Amino acid sequence: MLGQGNSEVQIADTNAFIYQPPAHAIAAKRILVKPNLGYPVKPPVTVSMQVLDAVLKGLRLASPKAEILIVEGVCSPVSLSEIARHHGLDELLDEGMQLLDADTLPLAEYVNRSPQPVRFKSMFAPALLQEVDCRITVGALKRTHLKGEPLVSASLKNLYGLFPRSHYKARSAHSRGQLHRPSVPLILQDVYFSIGYLFDGAVVDGDLKYFSPDWKPDKGRAIAFGKVFWGEDPISVDREACAVGEEPMPSYLDAISRLRNLAGGTQ
Repeated sequence: MLGQGNSEVQIADTNAFIYQPPAHAIAAKRILVKPNLGYPVKPPVTVSMQVLDAVLKGLRLASPKAEILIVEGVCSPVSLSEIARHHGLDELLDEGMQLLDADTLPLAEYVNRSPQPVRFKSMFAPALLQEVDCRITVGALKRTHLKGEPLVSASLKNLYGLFPRSHYKARSAHSRGQLHRPSVPLILQDVYFSIGYLFDGAVVDGDLKYFSPDWKPDKGRAIAFGKVFWGEDPISVDREACAVGEEPMPSYLDAISRLRNLAGGTQ
């Protein structure tokens, strides 16, 4: 299936957020969590520890004995371990949780199952995605502007951090410039149909919204919002976060929904 069967989205005030994991997390042996922690910058550039802590606690309740792997690939010269210390992530982890740098993991080639691939017929990402029982993406709600057009990032765009910089770098070794050509909204279609559809759950941290008048993803302003969104389908969760947050509805969400229908998936 290239679309999630359950498109229901839950919304809570940040201070009342108690994460209810998807069914795949219950009694799982291994769970992968991909949080937006690619920069040594506080929320909303990155996810808040309050929201991430609630997600980890919810997963631990659902599966007390699971190995929970927090996987991220940075977009900065600063290492993942340094970024984690900067944010205080270490304090949230129990003995069954482990932080892994996506750039250091063995890779697998994932076929792009879109009926209309944009650029990549396949994409390389950690093989670990195929070796776990449940996958959760935890993104921040952010809006930047590229070539005068708004780009809203949430749980799907968060998956960029799973792609190896060594393979997808362009001018800068610290970023994934190849994933910006011909445009991020178009490449996000390839991202979804290569690895995005594998994810069993999505969370969007909207406690603070990020706004940048230009392309810079780490130097903008924070706007109080106070909401958290979650569900099984990243596309539905991102759509609801944009609608409630009065953000421009990303064109890639409609494009992916249309392609899922063509491929026989569900919205």
